[in-house]
Amino acid sequence: MKKKQIAITLGIMCLLLTFGIGIQLKTTKNLVSTAGSTYRENGLRDEVLKWKEQYDRIYETLENAEQQLEKERQVSILDDDTSVEKQEELKKLNTYLGLTDVRGEGIIITLRDNTNSILGLAEDLVHDGDLRAIVNELKNNGAEAISINGQRIVPSTSITCAGTVIQVNNEIVGSPFVIKVIGNQDMINNIIRSGGYAYTLKKDYGINVDVKKSDDIKIEKYNGVLTQKYIKTVE
Repeated sequence: MKKKQIAITLGIMCLLLTFGIGIQLKTTKNLVSTAGSTYRENGLRDEVLKWKEQYDRIYETLENAEQQLEKERQVSILDDDTSVEKQEELKKLNTYLGLTDVRGEGIIITLRDNTNSILGLAEDLVHDGDLRAIVNELKNNGAEAISINGQRIVPSTSITCAGTVIQVNNEIVGSPFVIKVIGNQDMINNIIRSGGYAYTLKKDYGINVDVKKSDDIKIEKYNGVLTQKYIKTVE
């Protein structure tokens, strides 16, 4: 009987011990699992922090690059505006110097020697001085562009007599002399027809002078080379 009770007691104790060991193992497993999970979460957190720091650095670099790009764009716009202004200034300067083709309203004056004279006097011919006088008169009365037989009148233009011929820009020209003028056609026409130098040539010397208005006169650019030997820019 005692042996039976001892056996039962030992069985119960073994059962309790087994049950206790089971509970302990389960608890230990849970603790290990929790610790592993916590460790894994900490690792992930560290990894996320590292990626965030890298992202922040890249974002900051990108932002700085965008700011620099915007500065360059603004400078480029300013440069473009400056370039356009300079091109416009250059275009105006070339027009003033006679280095571009131009067109506009004005008059066309045609001078021919007096072929009706039987005396054959020098006064019956158009001379270089006559052309110079007319050109100066036109300039003084608002002419913006002038040409003689296709030769553009520029600041350095010379109108000279070389023997029996006239030279404009060192090119030979002869009668008839076609003078194209761009400017206020009414004002210039009045000067030519009433008391101007061309009027005097016609009235006093019989030079053939024909004047007509035009709303679209084209004057070609000066084809020579403008040289400056003595002029220097001021720094």
